[in-house]
Amino acid sequence: MSGVGGITTARRDTAAGDIPVDTPRLPAREAAESELSKPMYHENDPNFLQRALNQFWDWVAGVFDAAAGAAPGGPAGLAVLVVIVIGLAAALWWRLGTPQRSSRSADALFDSDGPRSAAQHRAAAETHAAALRWTEAVQERMRAIVRSLEERALLDPRPGRTADEAAAEAGRTLLEHTTRLRAAARSFDDVTYGGRTADQPTYLSLRTLDLELDEAKPLLPGTSRGATG
Repeated sequence: MSGVGGITTARRDTAAGDIPVDTPRLPAREAAESELSKPMYHENDPNFLQRALNQFWDWVAGVFDAAAGAAPGGPAGLAVLVVIVIGLAAALWWRLGTPQRSSRSADALFDSDGPRSAAQHRAAAETHAAALRWTEAVQERMRAIVRSLEERALLDPRPGRTADEAAAEAGRTLLEHTTRLRAAARSFDDVTYGGRTADQPTYLSLRTLDLELDEAKPLLPGTSRGATG
């Protein structure tokens, strides 16, 4: 009787207060996420930089895997293609040399090998002209024009000045030569950056302009144009 009574009592107790609690899914998941968000569970996690690097290398590995799958011969074919690309890059480097960085403007009038006087630029221009190197002669004669204006204090020496800028600035005080100064600057740009080849008439035009500018009187601020004659 005691065994039957014990069984009856156990069933009564289970029915009365020991029924397992069934927690709904959403609150249970939120409770788990809240618990796992505690710092104690993330002490050994990688930092932001490590995660970014891991993602980057995973991306690189994916790219190489895709390339290996697309390349003829699989990974071996990809290795051959990489060797060919490296060889081409080395050949270009040997042919073109190491790119030289320059602090001056890409369109700067003067070279970066140190300042030279107007007389030196004129001498270089005449040397090129005697050898029928009209492109180089035009370049040196334009540099002589600008350097001469700087030496006469009609232009402030300014590294990186372009031929167009020099012509525009000089034209403000040499009004009678404004148009020809701009034409000379265009000729310089055409042969230096436009890939054109100069000829003898172009050089002689710049040479004549250089000689005339050497004798020209500037229009000073506050002076009327008629008073310069």
